[in-house]
Amino acid sequence: MDWSHSKSTHSSSCVKLYLCSNPEDSVVERRALRESVFPKLREHCRHTLGLDVRVIDPFESSDPSRWPDENTRQQLIKECRESSAGPFLLALVGHQYGTASLPAQVEVTEYQLLLQESQQAGVSTQELERVYQRDENTIPPSYRLRAARTHTCCPQQAEFNEEEEIRMKAKEGELMKVFQTTASLCVHNGLMTPERLNRYYRSALDADLRFALDNRPDDDIIRRCLVYVHKVINAKGEREKRQKSSQLQPQSEPTPTDGRLLSELCDVFLPALITSSHLLVYTTATECDRRHGYTTARRLGYAESLCQQVYSDLVGLTDGVNISETSVSSQLSDPLAREQAEQEELCDILSRFYDIIRPEEEKVRAYVEQGNQQHPLVVTGGPCTGKAVLMAHCAQQIKCWLPDCDPVVITYFCNLSVNPSPKHLLSSLCYQIARRYHSGSFSEQNPSRHTSSSCGSISNPDPHHERNTRERDLNILTCPDPPGIIKPDISLSELKQRLSSLLSLLPSTEQPLVLILDGLDHMENNSGPQIIISLPSPLPPNVKLILTASSNRTQVLQAINPRRSPPHCVSEGSEGESGCVCVQLGQVDRKQCVKMLASLLSGSGRRVTSGQQALVNQALTSCCLTLYARLLHLHTSLWHSDSDVTESSLPDGVHSSISLLLDHLEQKHGSSIVARAASYLTLSRTGLTEAELADLLSSDDEVLSEYIRLGKRPSSSMRVSQIDMERLLLDLRRILMRRTVAGSRVLFWVSRHFKLVVAKRYLGTQEVRREVHSAMADYFSGRWACGNAKPLLVNQKSGPNKDTTQMKIYTDRQPASQPFVFTSTSKDVGRVNLRKILELPHHLQETNKWDELEHGLLMSLGCHQAMVRAGLLGDLVAMLEDEERSSHSRFSRERELIGSILKSCACFLQSSPLQLPMVMETSLLPYLEVFPALQGYIRQIRQERRKRGRGLGVVLCPAPSSVPSTQCLKCDAKTSKVAEAAGTECGIIAEIMEDGTAWFWKGSGCDVVKLSLSCEQKELTFAGVKSSGPFVLLLTQCNNLFLWDVTGPEMFLQLKDPLKTESIQQTALKIEGFVACEKKLFVWWNDESFVSVFDVSNEVMTHFQCQSCVTCLVCSSDGCYIYCGQEDGSVSIFDTNTSGPLGTCSNLNHNAVTLMLLCEDKWELACVDRTGNVTLWDVAVETPRLIKESFTGDKSNNVLNTDRSDEINTLLVCQSHQVTLWDTCEWELWDQFLAPQGRAFTHAVLSQDGHLFLALLDTCPLVFVWRVSTGECVLSLETNKQPQILLKTTSGVICVAHDGCLTVWDSEVIDAAGTAPKMGRGVEEVAVERTGEWFYTTDGSETVWRWGLGTGIPHANFLHDGAVEKLRLSPNNIHLVTLSAGEIYVWRTETGENTLRITGSRVSDILITPNSNCGVSVSEQRLSRVWRLAHGSIVCSIHLYLSDAQVSPESTFLIGRCRGDLLAASLWSGSISKRFSCVASSENIVAFHTLSEHPDFVVVMAASGAVYTWKIAEETVCRHFHLPHMFHCQPQDFQMSSDGSYALLSTHNEAINLLDLSQVRLCSFKAEGHVIKACLDKTGCYAAYISRPTTIPETNCVCSLHVKPILRVVRLADGERIGSVCLCKTPLTLVVCQHRVFVGFEDGSVGVYSISDVMIDGEESVRCRDHLSGQLRQCNFDRAPFSWLPLATPNIAWI
Repeated sequence: MDWSHSKSTHSSSCVKLYLCSNPEDSVVERRALRESVFPKLREHCRHTLGLDVRVIDPFESSDPSRWPDENTRQQLIKECRESSAGPFLLALVGHQYGTASLPAQVEVTEYQLLLQESQQAGVSTQELERVYQRDENTIPPSYRLRAARTHTCCPQQAEFNEEEEIRMKAKEGELMKVFQTTASLCVHNGLMTPERLNRYYRSALDADLRFALDNRPDDDIIRRCLVYVHKVINAKGEREKRQKSSQLQPQSEPTPTDGRLLSELCDVFLPALITSSHLLVYTTATECDRRHGYTTARRLGYAESLCQQVYSDLVGLTDGVNISETSVSSQLSDPLAREQAEQEELCDILSRFYDIIRPEEEKVRAYVEQGNQQHPLVVTGGPCTGKAVLMAHCAQQIKCWLPDCDPVVITYFCNLSVNPSPKHLLSSLCYQIARRYHSGSFSEQNPSRHTSSSCGSISNPDPHHERNTRERDLNILTCPDPPGIIKPDISLSELKQRLSSLLSLLPSTEQPLVLILDGLDHMENNSGPQIIISLPSPLPPNVKLILTASSNRTQVLQAINPRRSPPHCVSEGSEGESGCVCVQLGQVDRKQCVKMLASLLSGSGRRVTSGQQALVNQALTSCCLTLYARLLHLHTSLWHSDSDVTESSLPDGVHSSISLLLDHLEQKHGSSIVARAASYLTLSRTGLTEAELADLLSSDDEVLSEYIRLGKRPSSSMRVSQIDMERLLLDLRRILMRRTVAGSRVLFWVSRHFKLVVAKRYLGTQEVRREVHSAMADYFSGRWACGNAKPLLVNQKSGPNKDTTQMKIYTDRQPASQPFVFTSTSKDVGRVNLRKILELPHHLQETNKWDELEHGLLMSLGCHQAMVRAGLLGDLVAMLEDEERSSHSRFSRERELIGSILKSCACFLQSSPLQLPMVMETSLLPYLEVFPALQGYIRQIRQERRKRGRGLGVVLCPAPSSVPSTQCLKCDAKTSKVAEAAGTECGIIAEIMEDGTAWFWKGSGCDVVKLSLSCEQKELTFAGVKSSGPFVLLLTQCNNLFLWDVTGPEMFLQLKDPLKTESIQQTALKIEGFVACEKKLFVWWNDESFVSVFDVSNEVMTHFQCQSCVTCLVCSSDGCYIYCGQEDGSVSIFDTNTSGPLGTCSNLNHNAVTLMLLCEDKWELACVDRTGNVTLWDVAVETPRLIKESFTGDKSNNVLNTDRSDEINTLLVCQSHQVTLWDTCEWELWDQFLAPQGRAFTHAVLSQDGHLFLALLDTCPLVFVWRVSTGECVLSLETNKQPQILLKTTSGVICVAHDGCLTVWDSEVIDAAGTAPKMGRGVEEVAVERTGEWFYTTDGSETVWRWGLGTGIPHANFLHDGAVEKLRLSPNNIHLVTLSAGEIYVWRTETGENTLRITGSRVSDILITPNSNCGVSVSEQRLSRVWRLAHGSIVCSIHLYLSDAQVSPESTFLIGRCRGDLLAASLWSGSISKRFSCVASSENIVAFHTLSEHPDFVVVMAASGAVYTWKIAEETVCRHFHLPHMFHCQPQDFQMSSDGSYALLSTHNEAINLLDLSQVRLCSFKAEGHVIKACLDKTGCYAAYISRPTTIPETNCVCSLHVKPILRVVRLADGERIGSVCLCKTPLTLVVCQHRVFVGFEDGSVGVYSISDVMIDGEESVRCRDHLSGQLRQCNFDRAPFSWLPLATPNIAWI
């Protein structure tokens, strides 16, 4: 019985080749193929096609006793034929035919005939009768070769003895000769056909070839078989004549000889297949020297050429394998669609085990047919009762049960899912329901879900208008995410709501929904009850829900039926008060099991004797389960009619039966290989492919050591024999099934009970489990691949006494390589290694290899790319945020940042996964100084770009405009609004909701959980929460206080007040605040005039009475003094030791005190009243003395909140209309920030270093960040809900929304983004030095910034007295010339000295000559002047105004347009010396350009589209051609390369139009959106352009990257796109220089991008700012640029 899914409806994931050969004649050839061809072919197929390769050589072992018999070889050939994705047969036919072997089994009639004829001929049959034994258990009865003669495959039982082998081989030859002689006599006497005779003469090569090819359909032969025939002439030198004399052989009938059989095979059988089935046969003839024959050298030469030919042919055949691209793309990018197909396949597999009709099937059918049933059906039963099989069968039959409608049936086997999390399961259900209803006639799209012939035809009614209306209404539910994609940050409550909506809207009477969930009770982490609770109750109309659960799983049953305790099912098929219909599944009838067992035995050609049947019946009486009956079939199929079988021979249960089966496998194959194979299969996450299991066993030292003979040194490369693996797999397949997981066919146990037995038998200790997990982690990480030898301890004999010692050797186990993505030279985009992604994280975690997990996966670009491309972005985010991994991580904050970026760009990455490196590079670069560990991640991105040979890298990242949140926490159970929230410095947040519930968030990686406290068996409800230091104080609605020290255990201490009266107890109190100091808590209350002091050490409560209501409190550091601010503006001072008052002070305006700060160094007390005024008191004296009083001038707005930064001694006071900053040293008003017009502040806090402050505005869902030094808003942080309050921790800022949702940002990330350098306005001009290392920017203000690429920050500011209008840099980089307020400034770039300030020019533009000697000021109304840069002296003046002026490359002419003509004015005299005019055609010149590499020529564009070249010196004109209308030049876009090879003509109609003058052709590049900016590289290599996408994804996506402008660079020579970068904000300027692209943005930031292109021999220039260990990171405000001042007055005036 084979439980594997042999006839798969899915394509195979492996090419399995059977190597057919004569073992004696092909040793050299087969070894050469194993060593040089098959490993290379495997890697080729894995990288190119995603297919593995396995080659089965039955004669691989040098020990003939381990060669398989003919029956086993035929099973292997059949397996290869059925499961190979491509070719399955590779045959090597040499010049030797080979010998025949003894038949393993001979039918009784034929055997007796042979005995009779032998005896009549006088031949002794005694030896023949001794080695064959009659077996009545075969069908038909046969004589079998005794066990002593069968081949062994257990390595430790196969001690090789050459002499014994020769003797055994000779005896087998004698017996074979008896068979052949007797069979010939039978043919001679007409008792046997000649065809039957040939069976006893045919060699293994001939028999295997005929079994594989004879009478097979063409599809099994065409492009699936390769045969290589090698004919050797004069192989033995002088030919030996065969002796044909035999005393028993009749002379009249020719006996089949090896030569005749080989000739028949090569000259008759194979050529016939070539003609009929297009069999691929290659024939080679080798003629040898008659004297030497077929030498070793000739054989090696043939083997080498054979290897080349075989590799070439196999590559051709495998590359032609027809793999469905649709299926592959679905597997790579749509995990939910992939899982749907896997679940459907599982249903199909399990339904095949439904061999016994169960009476419970009718009860399930009755439930399905009930129209008004709105409760679930629960099928319960004990272990192994067949619940999953019954559900799979019922799922196949539902269409038959409901012939009048078209039901949607969704079956989900929860415990067999790859991802067992509740979120994934609900996501998958939502996806499948929406997809099945929206896919039209889903019956046609799922042909694999066939119905039996008894069902008849099933009609598919046309959809009605009502259904269409529901589908339109459902768009809001299905459109937000692309197909198969669920947002990574979606919550369980959102999924639950989506599922409920789908169940309510989609099912109808014409298309009801039947949802079957099996295995909820066996899910990991006991998440089954959580799934059940998420399902709607009662069920919507037209929805049927069927669940299965084991009878002993009380938690799951309680979740299904919460009103019954303890949970139990009511009578079968009834509903009662339980809210569900229950069906109990019990054991099957024994007679049916007996009948099933007989059928299984008959199907495998076996039966049992009557005596054996009695024992079987007795066993089935004690355990009547279908699984047990199937296991009995495995045991009884091993029995022979003479087997000594007793009652103890049969196990008494499922587990005992499995254990006995493993005993048999160990005896047959060896204990270590069976134990390890079972362990690997059990501990794998998703099962293992056959190739993976073979690799793992070959890498296992314990298994491999059994293949090394004592005293023999192993070779440098070793593996477990493939034939041993296949024989083991043939037996294992009887207890394994094949299923598809992530596109690969994997093996998994047919029942979970196999895992239980294997775990108990082989994996009893944690050390063994960790060892197995570690081996699988090494395998899937590729540790021992690619020639990396693994050490192996072997026993060696040494010394004169031949003592055995252990020796370590290194052997290459040849496992498959394990890259994250398989790359191929023929394809730009490789295939994702899904097996590694699914298995490796699991095994690393199980072995506690946290460093390897973190560096190899969580911080690996390759892993991230593979998971994103495989559609597993949500799984990747979950891995990065996993709480357990975070607790062992050294880079948890880095992982949180990466996860937050992935979540914020999820929609964009899921639709464009190949853009991940670009997204991560641009997003991470601004924070490298905060997280230096991410430099390795950036380095991986750049290494991949260099490896790819082209790309666009980020050299300088523009300042971010927002910061991704590290976490966005949504509580699934919260329905009311937040009443109060508080947080501790260590990051624990507490929320009190309006409904009295309390929720806590304990930090990174945790969820928001509900607090449940009980008092006197009643659950408490809460009224308030406050925090101070490490303490959280909760107030219940019955005025009880509970204290939690977050640094200790999770214990809440109730604070009892002995002075509290009954009236106070009944009055609702509210905590105003508390202060913790020295084991004491000082609590003050709303509208109360006393302070409660609680001593934690002795639990004593005391009170201090004040004159009016206490509003705030501060205490000394030792807790001896407390200062109580009050409603009337007074402050009372108490000594806590004596409990006596010390003094009182009061402000003059009697406003309530809202904040007090105590400076113990000076004993000064600063008081802030409700209007924001500050009063400073000296409290060192007995009577407090007023030192200072500061007023803000505002009397109407109360203080909303305050915050303090000790780093920069700053106090923030937030009021609705303004935020005020105070210097806490001198108590001076530092600055005030007014709220935007029409808005009001609601809350504000300082950043971690105090250089920024964050504020909330009313009715705005954003958190705004202001820079304190400039007063500009630099960041806006996004939240999903309306914010209510901001809380600060030591490492983060947390926004609490009105509904309790928490949004968390990293404080250092906010500081880095908020302090990133950028200009005050949009960048209007960029000038770049020729080296590309320094560049200058202006934003239209009075400042020009000088930036250094080496540091990425501005180094100097050039200040002006007016707004800068123009910016020019001399070609030699010495001078910077600017135009500001009509004045010309000349600066020296290195020293910052303003050497010239020229007034009176009234110029509109400035030019600098290419020789850097002179400047040209172009004026529209006055004279244009040529002047010396060094001292400002005027060389000459030009009277005419030349528009769009350019200086000629030789610095001799100023060329520009004037009244439609092109004029050239001399820079020495100022006179117009040259003119170009289109007088004949009466057209104007619209654009022109000089050429630096051809200084005499100017390219001229006329309005009509004519293109000219003008040679200035000779004043000659050449008209080249006329541009078509659609390519007319747009003057504002016109640019040219320095050599004149390319010209940028226009950017319209979403295209870049170019003129290629070198080849005289027009080019147009599709821009994929409206072109904002375009720039031509002066070298003529590239064109850079920025476009804004005009098409937005059809989904209602809010991802900003879909609409952001994109910078792209195109290689002009061939139009190849070099790379692209998504820009985070609107660009204003674009410059290309020195293989770098400079972009200036509207917010004042600058981005610099490097072009990497091997075709142009350009190397990427990377700015590396290494973090210096041991040094503090320098703040951006501490490295402010130098400011260079201009001359106070102009030093030159032009009249």
